[in-house]
Parts: sequence; C-alpha cells; structure tokens
Amino acid sequence: MDTQSRQVNLDWIPASGFQLRKAGVQFDAARVDGEDGRRLADLLEVMTNGDPGPVVAEAYGRRSVYFLVPVGSTAHRPWPRGVTRLGSGPAHVSFIPVPALRGHTWPLSWRFPPTSAGRFVHPLLLWHSATVVLSRSSGT
Repeated sequence: MDTQSRQVNLDWIPASGFQLRKAGVQFDAARVDGEDGRRLADLLEVMTNGDPGPVVAEAYGRRSVYFLVPVGSTAHRPWPRGVTRLGSGPAHVSFIPVPALRGHTWPLSWRFPPTSAGRFVHPLLLWHSATVVLSRSSGT
C-alpha cells in the first residue's frame, strides 16, 4: 500500500495551523491539564499498544491534553476531579482545539493523531484510566 492511500482524510482537521471545533459535531473531548494529562496519555498508550485514538497536547499555558471521544460519551457519568468534559448541549457549547497533521501548529500537536474516520479514544477506558491516574496524583 502506498503512503497516500494510508493518509487520514478527515474534514475536521485543518489543512494548516490549528482551529477550534465545536464539540458535539464530530466528537467531544475530555481535557486533563498538566502532568496528569501526560501521565494519562502515557498509560493509554501502553494499554492500547500505542493507538489509544486521537489525543492533542498543548505546550503552553495549562499544558492541557485533549482526549477526543465519541459525541455524547462524556455526558452521562461523573468524571474524576481534574477531568474537564467538553461537549455541547442546551445552553452550553464547548470548543476543542485541533491542529493540522503537519506544519507549524504550536502550541498544539498530535500526541496520537487520528488513524481513521470514526476512531476515537474509548470513553470507558479513558474514564477508568483517569480515575487511576488522578487518584494517584491527589494521593487518595
């Protein structure tokens, strides 16, 4: 198979730089800030043999890590303290930063780029992993 046929072609990924995407259209997200987010991404990488689904990392400010999940999958369960749910609903809209696959996208980058349409981080795996990582962080 040649390189071009393996490239991901998803219309929500900008051609260059980065853009904000409205949650609830193609995906929602769970955001975890700082080293906790990086530890969570590391754990998911190990648990999924390097393919947890699309994860965006921010290199500035809160140093947030955004785990892209299916639409609506963060809404119906309590998440551990330290996880910010980014979804949309009545009187609530969230936006998720999405970098291009190549080129200058600072301060954002793909920790794990999307590999196929409809492939996202598994929400239950993320929830359980976040519970473990964030409980260790808070000492409980």
